[in-house]
Amino acid sequence: MNRIERFIELASKNPEFEGAIVTSSQNRFYMLNMHSSAGTILMLKDAAYFIIDFRYIELAQKSVKNAQVIMQTKLYDQINELLAKHGVKKLWIEESMSVGVMNTMKANLNAEIVTDSPMTKIINEMRQIKSREELEIIKTGQAITDAGFSHMLTQLAAGKKERDLAIELETFMRKQGASGIAFSTILVSGKNSSLPHGVPSEKLLEKGDFVTMDFGAAYGGYCTDMTRTVAIGHATDEMKHVYNTVLEAQLMALKEIKAGKVCHDIDKIARDHIYANGYEGRFGHSLGHSFGIDVHETPGFAIGNTTVLQPGMMLSVEPGIYLPDKFGVRIEDTIYVTEDGCENITHSPKELIIL
Repeated sequence: MNRIERFIELASKNPEFEGAIVTSSQNRFYMLNMHSSAGTILMLKDAAYFIIDFRYIELAQKSVKNAQVIMQTKLYDQINELLAKHGVKKLWIEESMSVGVMNTMKANLNAEIVTDSPMTKIINEMRQIKSREELEIIKTGQAITDAGFSHMLTQLAAGKKERDLAIELETFMRKQGASGIAFSTILVSGKNSSLPHGVPSEKLLEKGDFVTMDFGAAYGGYCTDMTRTVAIGHATDEMKHVYNTVLEAQLMALKEIKAGKVCHDIDKIARDHIYANGYEGRFGHSLGHSFGIDVHETPGFAIGNTTVLQPGMMLSVEPGIYLPDKFGVRIEDTIYVTEDGCENITHSPKELIIL
């Protein structure tokens, strides 16, 4: 069963479902396994259509197998013809659709636009479970990301700029086969490393700095995400204690991850350890997030998240401690949930490295 068929099967359990329309690039890629900056998918109980303009029509005709491909001329007239053909009076839309596009649809389509449908929830839950094929794509991307870390161990040195090093990392990953970066690279040092989402600056690395690198390669339409923190020249006893506390917290959480566990409980394991070591309030973000086509998906290891883990979910595990105006430490791996544990697809070393 392909993804469009699966969506229709799930959506049809709701007696209100007649049809749904996809316009977001992420969900379009997920449903069709084809990259495009435009295009409209119409999913009905008994048919599916992909309406696409001239720029992508040849590609779509060759690659799209689970929807009838139609050359876009007058989009809304074409959709109305299909709605009439199938007797559709209601259309579900994605939560991410802009108000402008929604209002245009309301004005031009001969159907009720349902803004409070479960469409996004259904697609998000489908996307939560990664297939083996998706896992292999992400593993390839992660191998590029791991190689990026190894490369940076040869590049990090006192006197180099954060921004220049971030560019070096991104360029290296592209040369290794990445289509781009999964998100804006974080490469910060010294006091800047206390900023969880700090931006690479003109600051020069100095001896005694921690350097935190949070980065990922984009590959095959999917994201990767990892973080490592290393020291330049030397590390104080306080730095070593903070680093080891973060590493211990991560290892404790990783040990407990498996299908059937609750996301909140995994977060609590790491958080309790960090707080017990005197750093309450210094770990202010969640333990981790899901990722795939987007770098942030659902569910996440977070306080209050009652999602039960299922085999096939992919999440990051990234505890951290941040001491304002001093330094910060974060260590992040990505895992694939299995029935009796998890597969860690991040293979870079985690012991404290002093360069």
